[in-house]
Amino acid sequence: MDLELRGKKVLITGASKGLGLACAQGFASEGATVHLAARDEAALKAAAEKIRSQYGGEAFIHPVDLSRTDNVIALGRACAGVDILVNNAGAIPGGSLLEIDDEKWRNAWDLKVFGFINLTRELYRSMRERKSGVIVNIIGIAGERHRANYITGTTGNAGLIAFTRALGSESVDHGIRVVGVNPGRIETERQIGHFREQALAAFGDESRWPEIRDKVVASLPFGRAGRPAEVSDLVTFLASARASYISGTVVAIDGGSSLRPRV
Repeated sequence: MDLELRGKKVLITGASKGLGLACAQGFASEGATVHLAARDEAALKAAAEKIRSQYGGEAFIHPVDLSRTDNVIALGRACAGVDILVNNAGAIPGGSLLEIDDEKWRNAWDLKVFGFINLTRELYRSMRERKSGVIVNIIGIAGERHRANYITGTTGNAGLIAFTRALGSESVDHGIRVVGVNPGRIETERQIGHFREQALAAFGDESRWPEIRDKVVASLPFGRAGRPAEVSDLVTFLASARASYISGTVVAIDGGSSLRPRV
């Protein structure tokens, strides 16, 4: 199936590793030009070189701290001509209401929640002028399956789901589609970080995270976590012409685990 992405320009945040890098590889494999944004310049250079060597296409890097609004605005203006934006940056820490103080909460939301919103605003403006564009928000299943022990993330993700649905219902009047993806448990460095946090809370020892992982994976559909490439395949499809009648929709990719009753 030709996704008609050849020659498209794509900006992906949080693109130095994990889901962001997987998405960059997915778009590059379809012939798109990718712009990779993240904090770690060395990791971005390695990612871009990997993409160039694997797919022979163009890959540009943007080392930037997206928790700062001025940096987000500058990135949006530098990449105003992109056809597709994939918002992915941001790892919100776990913890209950009494464990997450105001500073931690605000820092987490500055990067993920307001980072998504502010970058979308910048590129939405230029997309409206061209009357074309696609915005894909990679959010997280906790926005649908609310968890008190992940209060900052579950609340932020729920807000981004509402943001995606609201904007995606209006954006079509201007030739733009806005969609979202809610990954569940995916095999990434970020997921390991969550396991470490849970092991620290449960055992007082983050090095025991494999015990948490093994217990979680045993309970998942198909007996495994999802793979980054599976998320990338969904994102590239939703951003493509093959999904041209989809907007305001948020798709869960979690093997159906969020639909199972809690025990």
